[in-house]
Amino acid sequence: MSHISRPVKVTQSQGRSDARRERWKGHRRARRAEFVEAAIRAIGNYGAEVGMGDIAAEAGVSKPVLYRHFSDKSDLYLAVGEWGTNLLMERIKPALEQGGTIRERIERIVSTYLGVIEEYPELYRFVVRRNFADRPVQTDPVSNEKTIIANSLSRLLGEYLRSLELDSGGVEAWSHGLVGMVQASGDWWMERHSMSRDDLTEYLTKIIWFALDGVLRSGGIVIDPDEPLELPPDLKLVEDEDV
Repeated sequence: MSHISRPVKVTQSQGRSDARRERWKGHRRARRAEFVEAAIRAIGNYGAEVGMGDIAAEAGVSKPVLYRHFSDKSDLYLAVGEWGTNLLMERIKPALEQGGTIRERIERIVSTYLGVIEEYPELYRFVVRRNFADRPVQTDPVSNEKTIIANSLSRLLGEYLRSLELDSGGVEAWSHGLVGMVQASGDWWMERHSMSRDDLTEYLTKIIWFALDGVLRSGGIVIDPDEPLELPPDLKLVEDEDV
């Protein structure tokens, strides 16, 4: 015997209940965002070794109130890491998509990355050192950040090599390697600061260009790094799902 499904009638009280739940969810999201911003300020004031008490005080609440919105320290750590990743991508995206020569593009991306970690040194140490996480975290903000930038760089290099009719099969490996090199150099620089940001940017730009130049020369192509780099106008270097 077949059953005929009938539309479920939503009562007025159910509708009000759903609306209240949505408002409550929105309120919790807003409060959580406020606490993350308070954590960013506290990290800037107290350094990467900041405690939950410092963050709660900065937010103007007690620690129990803070824990109502974050299950534990690791949950807050991940939220802060996500904030940092979003900030970096907001800065990196224009640097990737802006036009210019090959050298200018490389220099701009490297300088932007170094500029962010220079502006937020304690936040960088907080996320990279992971001292605040009180349990293993499944999502690594640093790894996610590197993957997003490497994927964007892969699209840029892949399109460029294909336009020159060269094999682009290795661009993903190269991109991850280059991003890892810049990050490792940034780690060293943050601890030493034995040279200026401009000098480090120049050195890294040279290394990256020489690596790309070697790939091009192996394909019989010699180009001027100071010639404008033309890419398809519809090429999207940073996909929406990346950010």
